[in-house]
Amino acid sequence: MESRPRTLWLRTEPLHAVLYFDQECRGIGRSVGLKGFWMGYFATRTAPMGRIRPEAATAVLGVFAPGMVARALPDAWRVVTPEKLTDLRARLAAGALRRLVPDIDALAGPLIPPLAAMVADASSQARPLFAANRPLCDRTDPVESLWQLTTALREFRGDAHNAALADHGLDAPEALVLAAATGHVPREGIRLDRGWSEAEWADAEERLRSRGLIDAESAATPRGRQERELVEDTTDRLAARLLRPLAESAVDELLAALELPARQVLAADLLPFPNPIGLPGTV
Repeated sequence: MESRPRTLWLRTEPLHAVLYFDQECRGIGRSVGLKGFWMGYFATRTAPMGRIRPEAATAVLGVFAPGMVARALPDAWRVVTPEKLTDLRARLAAGALRRLVPDIDALAGPLIPPLAAMVADASSQARPLFAANRPLCDRTDPVESLWQLTTALREFRGDAHNAALADHGLDAPEALVLAAATGHVPREGIRLDRGWSEAEWADAEERLRSRGLIDAESAATPRGRQERELVEDTTDRLAARLLRPLAESAVDELLAALELPARQVLAADLLPFPNPIGLPGTV
């Protein structure tokens, strides 16, 4: 049985992830004059932080190669303002949720108060992406508000995951190599999707091999699988802070209420499996 913090992620991540996989949402960058999907991704994902520099964006995003981020930022801010992107992404994501989850407007009402309580109560210390997203949650449209709340929660967990990786001594390419070796993300394509060269990937593999985490064929060893699960356990422990303002019964009610919309998003065949965010096909 999954822990409550991990179940919260499993049932909120699909709602947030429409931004990356819905076709209309994927075109957000081009719709405002940016070049290609990735320029739009980096600008849209970091827009709550303002006109962020590539060095800072690379640090907060965790697993992308610095050069890949630098090809998008700060050039994107010469084309579009962060404020325009934060508003546009919420509107497009809400539209995607309305297409995928027919009753999302009715479901949003009871979901918003407990999600908002968690976001309001959570500490922003050492949580840069969460801190930047939290002020954006009070939107007039309820589905936009629901999407932004799930986004704030996922960025809290993402910030926690980056801290967990650092605590376990895994740099960005090492984290991806181990995730691929354990089947959390697709081995094919993840290197290119995150901007690492073949040489950088091979160097990361060799470092993990020397630590006994992967074998000669780059498959995870038992120790490597244990290390990867420890990273997830650390992430769960840090993300459990989100549940503090709710009674256990309220948490269970929230998780139960999130199951239907999460399943409906997954059932729409929007996300590929496996996928680069490591989301499984069941919630």
